[in-house]
Amino acid sequence: MALIGGAGLSVTFWTLCDSVKQVKEQFKPQLGDIKSTLDSLEPLIKEMAECEKELGGQGEELENLRVEMGEGVELIRKCSKASRLKQYKYGSRLVKLSKSLQRLLGILKVQGIRDVKKALVSVRNIENVVQRIEGNCVIQNNQSEKIQGWCAVPEPPTITVGLDVPLWELKKKLFTDGVSMVIITAPGGCGKTTLATKLCQDAEVKDKFKSNVFFVTVSKKPNLYLIVQELYHGTGGQVPDFQNEATAVSWLQQFLKQTGQNPMLLVLDDVWAGSEFILEKFDELKMSDCKILVTSWSAFPRFGSPYYLECLNDEDAMALFHHAASLGDRSSYISEDLSRKIVERCMRFPLAITVVGRSLCGQPIEIWQKRVLEWSRGSSVLESEHDLLDYLQSSLDALDGEKSLIRECFLDLGLFPEDQRISATVLIDMWAELYGIEDISSIVNLYELASRSLANLVDTRNDNKDGDGYYTEHFVTQLDMLRELAIQQISREPLQQRMRLKIDISGDNFPMWWKEQKYQYLITRVVSISTDEEFSSKWQNLQLPEAEVLILNFQTKYYALPEFVEKMNKLKTLALTSSGTSPAELNNFQLVDSKPNLKRIRLERISFPSISRYPIQLKSLKKISLFMCSIGQGFGNGYIHISEAFPNLVEMNIDYCNDLVELPADLCDLIQLKKLSVTNSHKLSVLPEDIGNLVNLELLRLRCCTDLSELPGSIRNLKNLNLLDISNCFSLKELPEDIGEMCSLEKLNMRQCSRLNELPPSVVDLEKLMEVTCDEETEILWEPFLPYLRNIHIKVVKEDMNLNWLHESHF
Repeated sequence: MALIGGAGLSVTFWTLCDSVKQVKEQFKPQLGDIKSTLDSLEPLIKEMAECEKELGGQGEELENLRVEMGEGVELIRKCSKASRLKQYKYGSRLVKLSKSLQRLLGILKVQGIRDVKKALVSVRNIENVVQRIEGNCVIQNNQSEKIQGWCAVPEPPTITVGLDVPLWELKKKLFTDGVSMVIITAPGGCGKTTLATKLCQDAEVKDKFKSNVFFVTVSKKPNLYLIVQELYHGTGGQVPDFQNEATAVSWLQQFLKQTGQNPMLLVLDDVWAGSEFILEKFDELKMSDCKILVTSWSAFPRFGSPYYLECLNDEDAMALFHHAASLGDRSSYISEDLSRKIVERCMRFPLAITVVGRSLCGQPIEIWQKRVLEWSRGSSVLESEHDLLDYLQSSLDALDGEKSLIRECFLDLGLFPEDQRISATVLIDMWAELYGIEDISSIVNLYELASRSLANLVDTRNDNKDGDGYYTEHFVTQLDMLRELAIQQISREPLQQRMRLKIDISGDNFPMWWKEQKYQYLITRVVSISTDEEFSSKWQNLQLPEAEVLILNFQTKYYALPEFVEKMNKLKTLALTSSGTSPAELNNFQLVDSKPNLKRIRLERISFPSISRYPIQLKSLKKISLFMCSIGQGFGNGYIHISEAFPNLVEMNIDYCNDLVELPADLCDLIQLKKLSVTNSHKLSVLPEDIGNLVNLELLRLRCCTDLSELPGSIRNLKNLNLLDISNCFSLKELPEDIGEMCSLEKLNMRQCSRLNELPPSVVDLEKLMEVTCDEETEILWEPFLPYLRNIHIKVVKEDMNLNWLHESHF
């Protein structure tokens, strides 16, 4: 760009500035924008004046700008003399002048920098001036679509609540040395983008990054070409034209190298799962002083440190609702109690609060009361607010195709009662039979849901990092709004066509369709029925011939299986959960007798003796799990004999059964058994002497059986055992003398076996032993044998000495 005639431009510029200062007061709003643009131009005008003599020329763009300024001087002169009747006409022309100046400024930034670079190296600093102009323009005129499209930070909502602490925590995480990428993760509508924009406008952040802040919205189908082009737009530089992805990556590398010479903050907003390739490119090319902030439903743990944004607390939720509903003076007739009920139904979910608040704004109090009444009868917020439903629905749309199984797993979470932690083992049993997947695949699916912020996977014990298939203490929780989403999706199909059927019964009030004998024959595959403490166990008939999974949740001390279970011949998985304070008495268990396809049973807080009143035989049963059940000595004195009732059992899990003193002797006749797990049963003191008869046993877990004092000598006969877990068996004084005969043993977990003073010499024969997990004290016991066990790895775990959990239930 030749700058001949620069002096003429300068004179025109200063004349226009003087005219603006002298204008009448009535045009102050319109001229305020013009003055802001002129203030931004001033550094560049001075730069041009200094280069005038050296370059001696003027290009078309500068001539256009000079002409536009000249016309502006004439317009403002006319404004100063305008009568009151003509003020409106001149006011609109001033607005056009402001926009025209901004448009020419944009052209000047893109074309001017390019030409100046070609013309003279000495004026390269104009580029930095233009970048400062852009930063000023973003602040001074947020209505400019051209500037807004060039990586400008969007304006946060007028009112934001509950973000002060997250903002402080996020800054702390982002500014930590060595952290280059941080992912804000949460379900849609929790305020991720709002938090990111507030961070960009924070005074401390502005001071660090100056105008070197770029905000790019990535969205569902990202395009690397467009992202790189937008970044170049944001600097006012020449926008590259890409021939292929390699060229785009090269330009991105050049951009980061040039721009990253000063501290830079790059926000990648709304990054969807499946867009990892975008993060990979930025991660590979990141500069030392470049910070990248990502907002997403997904956590992307391999790229950066996740920051989990929580829902609002009660106080902030109420404040947001008051603003969204514009209560103000109307709060006098809208009671605080009514507002609180609405907020509670919105589950402290920011998007739901905002949408519902706006829909009720200005409405008569009767509309408010009707909405609350509908919700109290079981209606969902999502049913009344379709915009909110559509927004959350988009998260599920990403789970079509290859991820369709993850979507099905998400919907299954909606089958469980509100505010209940869902045991991972229940889901494992369900999905094994419904979808034919292995236990480890089920856990992977839960991790996938958690990484997409669709669920939370919680391990109540933080020391379970062995990957040994022990998932008893894994639980799934879910935001209530996401649970509502799953339920809404389940309920979309007509009742007679649903794969999943969820029924909530209050007292003896059955659903109307059930009481009226409608749809008695249903083809559903999964049935979940929840009853409360007033339920009398008086069931009405229902035909579920296709049901493969039955989940029963109840609260009463006495409970009876529904009689229609007897005809559920395709039943594969049965899960019974009592949420009462003590184990429930269960009747009608004989209805499951001889079920030809029943493979998995899980009982939680059930009195096992109560189910042994009648003899049963389940030849197809492969797995039984007893969690916090009342078992009694030797499983009671009823009709059930383990080996006869479950002759083909492959896996048996007994967890937190505090009255278990000894295992029944006939358990040793289960010759098909491969996994036996007894954990947190503190009164268990004796194992059957003939446990060595379980010749197919591959896993024996005795974790946290604190009163167990010895292992039977016959354990040496477990030739197929590859994992033995005796961790936290504090009373165990010695290992069997012939333990070395367990020729397949690969893993041994013996941490916190504090009374063990020595190991039997036969451990040198454990040739396949590869991993021993222990503490520092028991590590010493292995030192004499290490020269003979060359493949062994001793894994030392430092223990938390607070052992209050040993004799307390933490569930």
